[in-house]
Amino acid sequence: MNIIIAGTGEVGFYLSKLLAQESHNIVIVDHDKKALERASHNLDVSIINGDATSIRTLEAAGAKKADLLIAVTSSQQVNILSCLIGKNSGAKKCIARISNTELLHRKDTFDLASLGIDEVIYPEALGASEIKNLLKESAATDSLEFDGGKLNLIGIMIDGKSELKDKTLAESTYLNPDTNYTPVAIVRDIEDVIHNETIIPRSHNVLKEGDHAYFITESEKGVDKVLSLAGKESLDIKDIMIFGGSPLAFMTAKYLSKKYNIKLICDDIIKCERFADELPNVMVINGSATNIDLMKEEDLDNMDAFLALSYETEKNILASLAAKESGVKKTISQVENIDFIPLAQNMGLNTTINIKYLAANFITKYISGSKFLDYSTLQGVDAEIIEVEVKPGSELLGKKLKDLNFPKDSIVGGLTRGDKALFPRGEFEFEAEDRVIVVTKKETKNTIESMFK
Repeated sequence: MNIIIAGTGEVGFYLSKLLAQESHNIVIVDHDKKALERASHNLDVSIINGDATSIRTLEAAGAKKADLLIAVTSSQQVNILSCLIGKNSGAKKCIARISNTELLHRKDTFDLASLGIDEVIYPEALGASEIKNLLKESAATDSLEFDGGKLNLIGIMIDGKSELKDKTLAESTYLNPDTNYTPVAIVRDIEDVIHNETIIPRSHNVLKEGDHAYFITESEKGVDKVLSLAGKESLDIKDIMIFGGSPLAFMTAKYLSKKYNIKLICDDIIKCERFADELPNVMVINGSATNIDLMKEEDLDNMDAFLALSYETEKNILASLAAKESGVKKTISQVENIDFIPLAQNMGLNTTINIKYLAANFITKYISGSKFLDYSTLQGVDAEIIEVEVKPGSELLGKKLKDLNFPKDSIVGGLTRGDKALFPRGEFEFEAEDRVIVVTKKETKNTIESMFK
């Protein structure tokens, strides 16, 4: 695809990196020469120094032949205008980053098409929604749903209490006679290496203490079984403390205050006054979450969850570690630099969030919509989760799974057949219209795609 990306901030840069790896033709437009130089030196992209709202600039970027224009500058107005001009210059599809919740919540009734916008993205809202899901599966570090919740993907840490520790995957099957989950990825810390190793497991692989393991499970029963084997208990979360004055902190407090008791700590007095006015169901406190005495005065020890959502990664990490030390069972930390996520996880902060990553994932999912039923990635995991359908007349039909020569770095995690969730093993045979979840490394994704055509 020919793709124009307006804006090379952190969202634009990371998105460009992901899409360039998919062999798309990427042109980045920005007026910031230093940002463009960074992109040019680190990514396989073309750059144009100019105004993303200039007709001449967008034409020079190739808007006439563009399959997609993605406007992700820090200015909502620039993004909307860039899409309007880009669409009128010939771009087939346009996506705009916005900061107005009205446009987000009324996009189905408001005529965004008249503005040249096919889809909108609000990273902070994506982050708040992700946090809401993570609190729902409180014992897990990650949680995704497929096919309306019939299948789940959950992440857990393997610790000394887990029955899965030091067992091969073949041995772990004896702990699961109902066959309602499949291990699909293992992320393992490698000594003296910043980036962790991702393993697409086979029957001989051993789960070790400290591993971050991912499972495709049946909803409810399967999730409960995996958590039980891992020695984890779902928490009854009622009281939550949030630290930060960022838009993500505000949006999360707003979303969660309908269900939970929220205390929000912010070190900016002006923001505190605004938050107190706009969040009537939230107790807003002026102070720093790195002030342990203040946090304890505000009953940190009795909180069910702690969310560190400030702009400053270092403060978020320190505050979350302090919360864990005080006995808070569930912590979620915003990590601004995506490359720091494995490091934060290795420090014991198992659940991290990065809204730039979520924004990029949302857009790549949108782009992949024509190829797959669903598409997702996970922070800190070198693998992709795709949902594909077995077509009538497919070459996959009438063959056992063990005979289909799936690539080594991919695994069938589960599938849905009507209302049933199934977890195929070697003797299994697909049927037409099966919705299959495959976890695969990037380099084998195209092979999987061709197998399910």
